[in-house]
Amino acid sequence: MKQQIISLAALLATTVNSNAQTIAANYKAVGEGNPISSCVFCADPTAIEYQGRLYVYGTNDHQQYIYNGKKNSNGYGNIKSLVVFSTDDMVNWTFHGTIDVGKICGSWCGQSWAPSAVWRTTDNGTEEFFVYFANGGGSVGVIKGATPIGPFKSPNGNAMIRHGMAGVDPCNWVFDPGVVIDDNGQGWIAFGGGDPQSTGSNLWPGNSRIAKLKPSMTSLDGSAVNLPAPYLFEASELNMMNGRYVYTYNTSWSDRNDWSKFDKRGSNPAPSTCSMCYMVTDNPLDPDSWEYRGEYVPNEGNFGMGWGNNHTHLQKFRDEYYLFYHSTLLEQNMKSANAMNSSASGYRSIGVNKATVNENTQKINKLTLTKSGVQSIQNLNPYILQQAETMATSGGVSYENFTNITKNTSINTLGNDASRNLQVKMAEGSWTQLRKVDFGTIGAASFMIRAKGTGTLEIRLNSKTAKPAATLEFSSTAFEDHVIDLNPTQFQNVKTVYFVFTAATNVQFDAWQFTEVDPDAINPIVAPSSSADAKIYDLSGRRVSTSHTLPQGISIVGGKKVLRR
Repeated sequence: MKQQIISLAALLATTVNSNAQTIAANYKAVGEGNPISSCVFCADPTAIEYQGRLYVYGTNDHQQYIYNGKKNSNGYGNIKSLVVFSTDDMVNWTFHGTIDVGKICGSWCGQSWAPSAVWRTTDNGTEEFFVYFANGGGSVGVIKGATPIGPFKSPNGNAMIRHGMAGVDPCNWVFDPGVVIDDNGQGWIAFGGGDPQSTGSNLWPGNSRIAKLKPSMTSLDGSAVNLPAPYLFEASELNMMNGRYVYTYNTSWSDRNDWSKFDKRGSNPAPSTCSMCYMVTDNPLDPDSWEYRGEYVPNEGNFGMGWGNNHTHLQKFRDEYYLFYHSTLLEQNMKSANAMNSSASGYRSIGVNKATVNENTQKINKLTLTKSGVQSIQNLNPYILQQAETMATSGGVSYENFTNITKNTSINTLGNDASRNLQVKMAEGSWTQLRKVDFGTIGAASFMIRAKGTGTLEIRLNSKTAKPAATLEFSSTAFEDHVIDLNPTQFQNVKTVYFVFTAATNVQFDAWQFTEVDPDAINPIVAPSSSADAKIYDLSGRRVSTSHTLPQGISIVGGKKVLRR
């Protein structure tokens, strides 16, 4: 699983006087949780939990950013791929690259926006992963894979939902799918949006639909029906809570003068413009059964997060609920540092905050979106193989030049072989941060970085400007495991770890791992190994080997570093 992060230190760097080194600037604060990525624009999040990890998918705004030459407004028209991140601690996020939906689906697919993902285990024990997406505003497509990150295929060879299908029309925008599998194994999909129909009104735009899915999960089972969502504009998603169906959506900018005509408002006031609202039912196909519950996220602009309409996903993970959403926080931070063209606008980034949900009553408390985000729910284990693309924040790194995103591409060229071909490229001054790294009470005996090129890596603890706790110099023309021994007393207990490249020539950074001191023996320098249950896949679904064999010619220099040439 190698991802390429192209470091633009010349553009992004800021001078920080630390050991006479220049350290690149960061646009996500070292203590904040939002956005989840410090260097990739993405939006419209959805998520699934699988084998103890949370996988988050989103619209690849960064593709449009690069297509536009890193300026002008985000028009979305050239976004043909989705991004994938994952975490098991909610603060350190692994970037898995992009899913090239345009290439997977072929000529019928013009865009890929606003994904919704589900997975299931079939009766024969096969695991299936489905990612539904908006093909612009005109249809909904689906791709199917064998793992959370592929390989994916187009099971239909065409759009799954489009105009002219039973129950779909009139619907202005056939897009923004929201999918759930209920407690009986039945799949459901909601979709639709846009300005009111000619026969509709601000209160009842008439553009929201819901339908059953066939057992294949790739086509509708019968006609779609109207889902009466007041002031609906876009951003459908579905959840199950205590056997009931929960529908969430984003409201329009229209006035609320006709709220008095809504006879199911109860004690709920009219929702604010551009807010997130929800409804609940026991019978999704009965329009009269839907109960409007009000808004749970007012317009996020009220919180200084910098965006108008939104798209959220409510996700239960480790018995807690989290709300994923998007904002332009990363864009704002970059502009404030003069690191982004002033004409650039609307490039979004995914954030997450903890949600308070009563499953028994399906009540979602109102949320305040914050830059601080969420706290870590577990410590990071440094003694298993960790990918270089895992980080809480970073400086001087971005994902803009990896091969599926080029300015003149009409159909992405990345395909499903992303991870095999891409690595993390680090320049002088580039750095990544990992939080809540738990070395234990005994400490670490050695450290391995898998990389190629010539460079100097400093491991700094708890501050990016701290004196290095260890320094590793390496040089190799191919990916190799470069190892140093450590002073274990410096690598004990829980630390924030910074990998700072103070020198780098053609450096590509793939993975890293510490080795714990053996308390019962003299601890030799040995090849680190991954735990047996740490399964790592690239975007093609290939298992990435976690075995390491130190090649001949390793030398420990002064007890501090190993060079391979």
